[in-house]
Amino acid sequence: MAKQEAAEVVSVDGREVRITHPEKPYFSKGVQLSKLDIVRYYLSVAPGALRGITGRPIVLKRFVNGAEGEVFYQKRAPNERPSWLRTVTLSFPSGRTAEEIVVDDTAGLAWIVNLGCLELHPHPVRSRDLDHPDELRVDLDPGPGVEWSDVRTVALEVNAFLADMGLTGWPKTSGSRGMHINVRIEPRWTFAEVRRAAIALSREIERRLPQIASSKWWKEERHGVFLDYNQNAKDRTTCSAYSVRPLPDARVSAPLTWDEVSVCDPADFTVQTMPRRFAELGDPHEHIDLAPGSLERLLEKADQDEAAGLGDAPWPPHFRKMEGEGPRVAPSKAKAKAPAAARVKMPLITVANSPDKEAALAGLERWKGSHSAAAELLAVDDVLVDSMRGRSSTWTRVRVNLRHVPEDLRPPQETPDPDDDPTRAFRTARKRSSTG
Repeated sequence: MAKQEAAEVVSVDGREVRITHPEKPYFSKGVQLSKLDIVRYYLSVAPGALRGITGRPIVLKRFVNGAEGEVFYQKRAPNERPSWLRTVTLSFPSGRTAEEIVVDDTAGLAWIVNLGCLELHPHPVRSRDLDHPDELRVDLDPGPGVEWSDVRTVALEVNAFLADMGLTGWPKTSGSRGMHINVRIEPRWTFAEVRRAAIALSREIERRLPQIASSKWWKEERHGVFLDYNQNAKDRTTCSAYSVRPLPDARVSAPLTWDEVSVCDPADFTVQTMPRRFAELGDPHEHIDLAPGSLERLLEKADQDEAAGLGDAPWPPHFRKMEGEGPRVAPSKAKAKAPAAARVKMPLITVANSPDKEAALAGLERWKGSHSAAAELLAVDDVLVDSMRGRSSTWTRVRVNLRHVPEDLRPPQETPDPDDDPTRAFRTARKRSSTG
């Protein structure tokens, strides 16, 4: 590496990548890591990291001020980019299109990391066929207070069910509290069909583990570990293997063998420990692309569910209403005149909105202190901490479900503290324009 105008020039596979502000702190609240430290980490695990992103359009999730700073999503490729870095035009459910980056080699990986991409967010398609995913993604998302042991139990049940369906799952820690299981498939099915197969899988795991697994989309109806089938909807991405997560210990999304799942601790896999593990053990997912599977048996399960009266499940809010989809409204907002068979309306209140998750959680603690009698009656899954995705950034909403609190003890909806919803101005302006 040679210094050039306060930058580091990294030579990778015959190409030079300029790392700007290399000493900029990227982690400072726990471990101390600079931007250059993150680049070096990715170079040390490049063959594994590239296995999850090569040939795929990628959303740039940029932490330009490090892990503790604000993050924003950039779908469109920067205008200023190397001539050797290719792009592909992707279409979205909204009808819009965007030219997205495609990373093919280690130099491209280093280049996007220099933009502040701690996490790698590839789409589940290859650039040669943007309409047919070659991967089904099982995202195990534990609710507040759910034990890691429950996540592992659900993951092992998913593995057993996938084997029944003639499919191979490749597990990895999410790098936070959950786990991901990627399933390479033949690129023969549309996004809608892959999502339908994921719904069938989620419902089957809920039937097998009803106490700890949930396929319910609305957070107020969930319990335990949620199997997020909507990660298979078009335009959704999840962090790929070896991604660095914005936690104080610089945890990473670690590929595992199935033997490791029952004993692993996600805290063991960090920017500081993963390079040695990779050097000694290699990539546990080295052979992930060798035997893509068929979704036919899973789709047969979906047919059986449909015949039993289980139709489509709710889609993400920014998708248009789909044929066969039920009312896209949370139970807590359901109309009082709804039929008796409809979902029970949940007594939810919002206690905090903030782009700063720590500030939102501090607001929750203040609410608990002000309403201690009600707070003592809450179950662990009565506190809903939502990571909300705005137009280009994320923010945190904290809600409380008062279902376990007697009506005479339920606090009313008050002005959230803090109450900083960055999308409010946009939504208000859009509402005015639609009624003006």
